[in-house]
Amino acid sequence: MAMQTGLDYMRLRTHIDCDTMDDEVAKTLGPFQDCTSNQAIALGELSKPARAEVIAASQADAKALHANYLSIGVEELTVDLAMVRLAIGMAEHIYGCVHVQVNPYYSYSSEKIVVNALRILQLFQHVQPGFDVTRVCIKIPSTWEGMMACRTLQLAGVHTLATTLFSMTQAVLAAEVGCTYIAPYVNELKVHVQAGFVDNAKLLPLCAAIQEYYKSINSPTKVLPASLTSVEEIFLLAGVDHLTISPVLLKQLTRSYAGKDKSLFDIEATLPIPERDVSFINDPGNYQITFTRDLGGASQIKLTEVSAYINQIGF
Repeated sequence: MAMQTGLDYMRLRTHIDCDTMDDEVAKTLGPFQDCTSNQAIALGELSKPARAEVIAASQADAKALHANYLSIGVEELTVDLAMVRLAIGMAEHIYGCVHVQVNPYYSYSSEKIVVNALRILQLFQHVQPGFDVTRVCIKIPSTWEGMMACRTLQLAGVHTLATTLFSMTQAVLAAEVGCTYIAPYVNELKVHVQAGFVDNAKLLPLCAAIQEYYKSINSPTKVLPASLTSVEEIFLLAGVDHLTISPVLLKQLTRSYAGKDKSLFDIEATLPIPERDVSFINDPGNYQITFTRDLGGASQIKLTEVSAYINQIGF
């Protein structure tokens, strides 16, 4: 009998996505359903000498195309083009969607988010004419403005993922606006940027509760937890719709696995599930109050801190 690895076990229960733009990871550790990314991941990949041609081609295209996108600078257009090129490379090695994130600095402007998303889709067609843009999912921060942008894009047939999600309140709204996916952050963003920081309030139970809630209202929105720091967290999420995993943790999952870990999806949700008639989409005031009060303000603080870390990292 072939050895069962942790990755084998997880694939039996969950769609596994790779949180990288390194196509070698997809080739060696796949198959994967989707590929997720953000500007920091793209920067890490583009910093490799082997990606010099991607940067050069994107710079040349940005200069040639800039007359069509005068609302942004050549540098920002270059970043968009480079992320699109990396995503197209990953698309060859996965089954599902490539996830490309809008500029996080637009998190509080629905209009700028929508324009950025549509520009990204246009650039896919420029870089590879005929590329199936239904395989593109646009990652958008889970602000109110971000959610309203998701609503507009979903109505236009564009897949969206509400990222940096920290509360059931955000999850309720994400389902209402029709997001294809949501990405609850199991650990705060600063675990990845602040040395020695440990999140002692991991949102693992929230992931299970949201999925149970979505099933109760027959929502097609899929739960795709992100910001994982250990294989133990991964095994606790066996049974979630999707799970995006970094290359470091993917490699750890290739070890032999005995299958003794208990998943939060094998027990009843430990957090309360909202009533079916809870709605925020037409009541932004109630939404903001409810979100602000969630966990004594902790959810809003986490979302606000994302902007600070974006500045620190240079997304």
